[in-house]
Amino acid sequence: MDKKTDLKGRDFLKLLDFTPEEIAYLLDLAADLKEKKKKGIPVDTLRGKNVALIFEKTSTRTRCAFEVAAHDLGMGTTYLDPAGSQIGKKESIADTARVLSGMFEGIEYRGFGQDIVEELAKYAKVPVWNGLTNEFHPTQMLADLLTVREHFGRLKGIRLAYMGDARYNMGNSLMVVCAKMGMHFTACTTEKYFPEAGLVSQCREIVAWTGGSITLTEDAAAGTKDKDVIYTDVWVSMGEPDEVWEERIRELSPYQVNRAVMENAGEKAVFMHCLPAFHDLHTKIGARMGERFGITEMEVTDEVFESGQSLVFEEAENRMHTIKAVMLATIGE
Repeated sequence: MDKKTDLKGRDFLKLLDFTPEEIAYLLDLAADLKEKKKKGIPVDTLRGKNVALIFEKTSTRTRCAFEVAAHDLGMGTTYLDPAGSQIGKKESIADTARVLSGMFEGIEYRGFGQDIVEELAKYAKVPVWNGLTNEFHPTQMLADLLTVREHFGRLKGIRLAYMGDARYNMGNSLMVVCAKMGMHFTACTTEKYFPEAGLVSQCREIVAWTGGSITLTEDAAAGTKDKDVIYTDVWVSMGEPDEVWEERIRELSPYQVNRAVMENAGEKAVFMHCLPAFHDLHTKIGARMGERFGITEMEVTDEVFESGQSLVFEEAENRMHTIKAVMLATIGE
């Protein structure tokens, strides 16, 4: 490690804060940790340390990834669910940060506004990691990049199309990492669901020196033609009211990932999704929406989700390896 990639003591809040070299270093570290885990070689160099996991929004992958990664590194974890923390209710964010800093070597936050995790980081004396906010999802991005690099052997020049609602954490974050790593990002959706103009401009400034590109299009056929990666996410995010389902299904159905989309992308294209996915009716919400709107699948068809082009479960596993890398790099040995 050189000074350009020394991340000890750094917060991990959004990938706009990191250079391409730093992102590549985290990916290399994650790949090394993954190989060691597969070979049964322990890397428990953070024994005796502990981390706090604040979850104002629940999650399967993020919680499991942080807990297993911390355990593998030798650390203990304290999980604070939406009812188990007084953050922002009886205790200010600043006070919470200072209290936890005295007990833990790192703090993860998964919840609402980016301003919350930024304020936690401002007052904490230990690294703070963003497990998801409304605006950004940086740990998911590292897992996605590692998955793409494992499959294609490179990142630079990869063409990725994101279909669906690109206004929030997933669309924002994919656009940012593609810009940073010299990849070609396309948001394929109606103009209403394009990423925020200011962030688009910022990313276009980044690609001017990384060699990537940013494209926004409403044309599903043109937007997915000859792409390496087709990516989507659920059409309705956590915490949004039921009333938005009808609107999203009506407006985003033309951007469903199906066989025609994958054939248009090309036989070498892969499908990715941060999960959970509504690709069948085997969930309570999926069954309810299916009954209500007469549909059996939403943002992706079951045929594509279960196909040989789908990397969703490799992607999910890589959440743990990349989160382990973030914790090890920022806490330091």
